[in-house]
Amino acid sequence: MKHVILGAGPAGVIAAETLRKHAPADEVTLVGDEPEAPYSRMAIPYLLIGHIGEEGTHLRHTPGHYAALGITLRRGRAVGVDTASRKVTLEDGATLGYDRLLIATGSSPATPPIPGLAGSGVHSCWTLADARAIGAKAQPGSRVVQMGAGFIGCIIMEALASRGVKLSVVEMGDRMVPRMMGPTAGGMIKDWCATKGVEVHTGARVEAVERGADGMKVKLSTGAVLDADLVITATGVKPNIGFLEHSGIRCLVGVLTDEHLQSNVPGVYAAGDCAEAYDKVSGRMIVSAIQPNAAEQARVAALNMAGQATELRGVTQINVLDTLGLISASFGAWDGVPGGQHVELTDSAAGRHLSLQFDADRLVGCNSIGWTEHVGVMRGLVEGQVSLGEWKDKLLADPTLLMQAYLARAQAQDVHAHAR
Repeated sequence: MKHVILGAGPAGVIAAETLRKHAPADEVTLVGDEPEAPYSRMAIPYLLIGHIGEEGTHLRHTPGHYAALGITLRRGRAVGVDTASRKVTLEDGATLGYDRLLIATGSSPATPPIPGLAGSGVHSCWTLADARAIGAKAQPGSRVVQMGAGFIGCIIMEALASRGVKLSVVEMGDRMVPRMMGPTAGGMIKDWCATKGVEVHTGARVEAVERGADGMKVKLSTGAVLDADLVITATGVKPNIGFLEHSGIRCLVGVLTDEHLQSNVPGVYAAGDCAEAYDKVSGRMIVSAIQPNAAEQARVAALNMAGQATELRGVTQINVLDTLGLISASFGAWDGVPGGQHVELTDSAAGRHLSLQFDADRLVGCNSIGWTEHVGVMRGLVEGQVSLGEWKDKLLADPTLLMQAYLARAQAQDVHAHAR
C-alpha cells in the first residue's frame, strides 16, 4: 500500500508516524514545500521572543528521525491531483502514485489587495524565512505596524512587544480578536494592551502603504497616518486547496470530510487547516485552524488510511490566549445560538469577565478573561455537551459556580452509571 501525504506540518508528520506504527509494511511519502526540516508555525513567535532557536521550531529533533522510520521525506509542491489514475503532480513535473492520499497542505496568509503592501519592509509571520526577516528589522525602538488583531495576530503582537519595538496594531473589527471574543472581552483586551504600551486602532483598515527616505507611512481609513520601519500582515489565512480545483475532490472553505476524515473521493483524506470537518457543538462543518485539532484529525485520518475504522469525535472551537500577560479563553459557540440563553459577569477593575452561552440546559460556548482556574471546566462542559439540569438556572444566577456544576453533574453521572 502506498500512502502519500501532502504537507509536512504537524498534521502531516503525525499522520506519517501513525501510519508507520499501524501499517509497518506500507510505503509512506511525506511531501513538504519548504527547504526547512518539518516545523511548527506556532513556534515562530517563541523564536522571535528568543525562547528557542530555529531548531526549537522543528517538530522532531532526533537526527535521521524520518529515515529511521522508513518515511520518505520529499521536497515539492503539489499542483494537481488525478483521482482517476491516483497520481499527484508536483510543481517540478514529477508525479507520485498513491493508494491512499492525505491532503494536509495547511493554509497561507490571506493578504488584502492594498496599494503598496506588496514590497520591501512588509512581511507576514508565517514561515521561518519570514521570522528571519522580521528578526532583523524588529529591533528595540523600531517602528512596527501590525495589521490584524485576531488570535494569530495577538500571538505575533506578544513576540514583537517583547523585542522592545514601538508597536501599533490595526484591526478592522470593532474590538480585538473579534472572531473569538464578544464586545466586552475584546474591549478589555484592547484596554490591557494600551496599558502595556501598544497602540491599538480598532474599526480601522489600512488603505495604503507609502515608502520614502525615512521609512514607510501607513495610511488608515480613519485618517491617521502611522510611521513604520516594518509592517506585519496578520489578516487571516486561507486553506491551500487551489491545486484541487479540477480534481473532483469536493471543497467549500476547505476539503469537505466525513467522520473518518475521508473526502467525497474514496481513498482521499484531509486533515488540519485545509480540512472542513463536523463541529458537534454548532452542528455545522468548520475549518478549525488550531494545532490540537489538526493533530487529532491527522491521527484519525491515518488510522482509517491504515484500514482501522475510526471516527473523529468532533471539532470544537478552542482558543486560549495569553495577550501580554492577560489570559483569555473562548470555547464553542461563544457568540450564542438562536433561542439560547446567556449570562455575563464583568469586573473591569479586577480584569475579569465571564460570558456563558446555553442551548436548553447545555453550555455550548463561553468567553472568559482572568478566570484561569475554570478553563478546564469550561472546556469539559462544552465539549462533553453535559446536560446541566437544575444547574443551568444556578449558573444563570451565578456564573462563577462552574466548578460546582461540573462536579455535581459528574457525580450524578457516576451514580447513574452504578445504578445501571
